[in-house]
Amino acid sequence: MKLYQSLPASEEARIIGKQLLRSPSSTGANYRAACRARSQAEFFSKLSITIEEADESLFWLEILEESGIVEERKLASLKAETTEILKILAKARLTLKEKH
Repeated sequence: MKLYQSLPASEEARIIGKQLLRSPSSTGANYRAACRARSQAEFFSKLSITIEEADESLFWLEILEESGIVEERKLASLKAETTEILKILAKARLTLKEKH
């Protein structure tokens, strides 16, 4: 949210910023839903959605950088954290898949 609040007032920044606000919150909401899954299949499905949303978050961070709206140095820690979350979620999904 702080990144969104710090974006320039351009139309491009506003549009991309709103997309960026949605994807991380969806990641969190879907992870929470996965933790409350009623079956392994539902957990796997919700976890997969969580991975997609986290990857979308990384995509919007990259777009902000590549478009020159935000400097790379300001995004480095968010990109690293998002990448780490993706790795953790992907490993969890792979582990679950290997068990079945």
